[in-house]
Amino acid sequence: MKAQVRYKVLGSVDTNCYLLINTETNEAVVIDPGARGDFVAERIKELGYKVDTVLLTHGHFDHIAGLKAMREVMDLDVYIGENEKELLSDPQANCSCWLNDGGFSERADHFVHDGEILKIAGFDIKCIATPGHTIGGICYYIESEKILFSGDTVFAGSVGRTDLPTGSSSELLSSIREKIVNLPEDTKLYPGHGDESTIGSEVRYNPYFNL
Repeated sequence: MKAQVRYKVLGSVDTNCYLLINTETNEAVVIDPGARGDFVAERIKELGYKVDTVLLTHGHFDHIAGLKAMREVMDLDVYIGENEKELLSDPQANCSCWLNDGGFSERADHFVHDGEILKIAGFDIKCIATPGHTIGGICYYIESEKILFSGDTVFAGSVGRTDLPTGSSSELLSSIREKIVNLPEDTKLYPGHGDESTIGSEVRYNPYFNL
């Protein structure tokens, strides 16, 4: 295994910001910079990692709010699901309108589709479309490293809410049944909030995996 995963809990709703590191090349990828982008960029610099890519699991404010500050000091390519463009750019849809400053929009450089393989930082990263929490949610799967970044699709023992713009409980359950349940049981699950888990643990103990 050449992957190492570091994370920091950021922002007002405790969002997990991940750093996927290639220990052989010192390259890394940021997943969901939810706040304090200046801190994230400075920490990457301190650790000496080479980072030019951000992967977004979806476009809610608590997963994208750090992008602006990161872009001010780093040259980044930002990826998100192809069906998430409107949500990413609309303060009402991405729920940043709830914030005191009235909200914000963001942009991505690349819009990925289901099944697409991204060759980044020495990894083959598979994009798995998992609509439900949002219409364009994406999980990022590195089969060789047995890692899944699940965003707000699946948490340890639970799943993401579906009462926000473009959410659908039926689509979320379909995504889990069709895209997540059959992954190898020893796949490590890194969710958008809360503790890490494994697919096997979720299959056994997550009630939403059996609906």
